[in-house]
Amino acid sequence: MRLSRYFLPVLKENPSEAQIVSHRLMLRAGMIKQSAAGIYSWLPLGFKVLRKIENIVHEEQQRAGHIPMLMPTLQPADLWKESGRYDAYGPEMLRIKDRQDRDMLYGPTNEEMITDIFRSHVGSYKDLPLTLYHIQWKFRDEIRPRFGVMRGREFLMKDGYNFDLTKEDALHAYNRHLVSYLRSYERMGLQAIPMRADSGPIGGDDTHEFLVLADTGESEVFYDSQITDLKFGDREIDFDSVDQCQAVLEEFTSRYARTDETHDADLFAQVPADRQRTARGIEVGQIFYFGTKYSDAMGATVQGPDGKSTPVHMGSHGIGVSRLLGAIIEASHDDKGIIWPEGVTPFHVGIVNLKQGDEEADAACQALYDSITALGLEPLYDDRNERAGGKFATMDLIGLPWRITVGPRGLKNGVVELTSRRTGESEEMTPEAAVEKVAAIYRAIA
Repeated sequence: MRLSRYFLPVLKENPSEAQIVSHRLMLRAGMIKQSAAGIYSWLPLGFKVLRKIENIVHEEQQRAGHIPMLMPTLQPADLWKESGRYDAYGPEMLRIKDRQDRDMLYGPTNEEMITDIFRSHVGSYKDLPLTLYHIQWKFRDEIRPRFGVMRGREFLMKDGYNFDLTKEDALHAYNRHLVSYLRSYERMGLQAIPMRADSGPIGGDDTHEFLVLADTGESEVFYDSQITDLKFGDREIDFDSVDQCQAVLEEFTSRYARTDETHDADLFAQVPADRQRTARGIEVGQIFYFGTKYSDAMGATVQGPDGKSTPVHMGSHGIGVSRLLGAIIEASHDDKGIIWPEGVTPFHVGIVNLKQGDEEADAACQALYDSITALGLEPLYDDRNERAGGKFATMDLIGLPWRITVGPRGLKNGVVELTSRRTGESEEMTPEAAVEKVAAIYRAIA
């Protein structure tokens, strides 16, 4: 993409309404625009990152054997009245009436609707296990929406639901989700720590939140520092293997890590003092096992092997897709702007032409652009008639992980400059070598 043809409304000054880094940088980088309190339009750059994150979630969910679908945003209130949550959920639920005077709501989550779908179509244990998921816009009427996409009213979320015959089967689904989430977050360049948490209005005794450590986190967290050394990496897991999934769960949850809601001071005191840590954390996902809470209330049963009607065991699993953009920025930025991890960057590399209109420089930039595009990568070519300082500032602000700088002086020696956004280190090399190095970086994470 040529920057001269792109819609990138960057801001030079910090917006006065932005209280945290991610909100400030998303506004300045032209990623979002507020439409109403806690509701945003996603501009092209923000939308590209949103789709990158969404695609990673889709890929890892399907790698784990989960089946995508899509449910409506507006739901009939009758389903929520049937489960008992309609009056219990609280004022965050946006309740409306349609023109037939039927009670409706803008869904904050989908346990009731997915249970209704299941009970309408599945009647035998032979159709289990089953896990369905979707990625959908949600709405919760926050009394004080703030912090940009971190605490908005409208947000994009992946929520999945498992249906199993027994508690043991459902807990395997729980473990399977934990594995898929660890893979997803690491692909986004994040370390999201699973922490024992409170289940809230969804219910259930077993639940873990995944939190990214950041000063602006809404939760206080207490943890054993050893957990920050754990990496899932590129290990291969058989998602059908109970033992393998259980082993990952034990590896990543055996050390103390809890939010303030479930913190146990006596248990935490057993952690060696030099490993005790307190910090703030941003929740980016959660997994629940809630047994037969919804299947009992809504009659979601199957005929078991003994011929008897049996309520299914269920769990739900969420990832805050839009919230993840804010979390990534909070975890990866400097005083110049965003630093995107390679897995979610909107463009793979920036090309900066130091002398637009110079025949040799223009030709070299075009050749780089064509070579990178031919490899299936997306470059962003700053071809504006703008001073060099302004071009560098824009590239730093939007945070592309790599930049190739092209100027007449370097071209006389047959070289361009390749710069890492994260480290600031630059290296002169031939244009061909620069293209190959960028290609190798992205091949390694594909």
